[in-house]
Amino acid sequence: MEYVILTHGGVTAPQSGSESCARAADEARGALDAGGEALAAAIAATARLEDDPRFNAGTGSSLRLDGRTVEMDAAVMASDGRFGAVACIERVKNPVLVAAKVMETPHLLVAGPGATALARRLGFADHDPVTEEARRKHARALAALRGSGGDDDTTNDAARFHALTGTRFWNFDAEPIECDTIECDTVGAVVRDTHGRFAAAASTGGSTYSLRGRVGDVPLLGAGIYAGPHGAVAATGVGEEIARRFLARTVYDWLADGVAPARAAQRGVAMFPDVIPVGLLVVGRSGQAIASNRTMASAQLVG
Repeated sequence: MEYVILTHGGVTAPQSGSESCARAADEARGALDAGGEALAAAIAATARLEDDPRFNAGTGSSLRLDGRTVEMDAAVMASDGRFGAVACIERVKNPVLVAAKVMETPHLLVAGPGATALARRLGFADHDPVTEEARRKHARALAALRGSGGDDDTTNDAARFHALTGTRFWNFDAEPIECDTIECDTVGAVVRDTHGRFAAAASTGGSTYSLRGRVGDVPLLGAGIYAGPHGAVAATGVGEEIARRFLARTVYDWLADGVAPARAAQRGVAMFPDVIPVGLLVVGRSGQAIASNRTMASAQLVG
């Protein structure tokens, strides 16, 4: 059986990021060549994507509305049912590596300060993920919210989504600002190895437009990722909308019913109105597909 590696940099990431997605796929192939299984490859690819500051994961994660807080989510899953995730973890370089360690505990998900403390206990060093580009993105987001500028993307997002009222639910230490929108993005990978084992991994820096402690789809089993004996799925887009549709497991169930990966991916994207960005990586026993309703940075490696 051929191996398959699919990677993405997020449904709203620029197409120029596909080069980095290709390097991440090469990283995954290296893990397979070294004798690793699909899970090791998916983790390696996602960790590489976390290290690219152009993507909203790991280094490069989004600042929250207060301009200080960065909370990250990550998850990994293998086709034998093993799953591990972290939510709202702070100040680590590669959340996906911590999520992989959660698989060694009795738990599925560790969140907040507990996740950060676990990372420290396991030897993960303190790391500030904030980049200058993240600060510029935050400034553009605030400008859009206040109606005083911002680029086309932030202005459109500010007009499009009305998910929370910041002054009413504000839970940061800083003074509240007006906000009425939500946007998010994720990096991820799915892998089929030559033994027919599947795995999926994903990581996100969350959303600028969110309350402290907000958890998206990534660490929720069956929402952002899913893997089983019939294939693996990774989703990217607006986390709340992905979770409401239980997207990754829904697409996986279509694979289990015999739907071809390309058709399953298209059906998954079609579950969302065009105003909501969404993308999917899907690999099955006899094919693979990348689908989105935006121009999504991605890569595919088959050998």
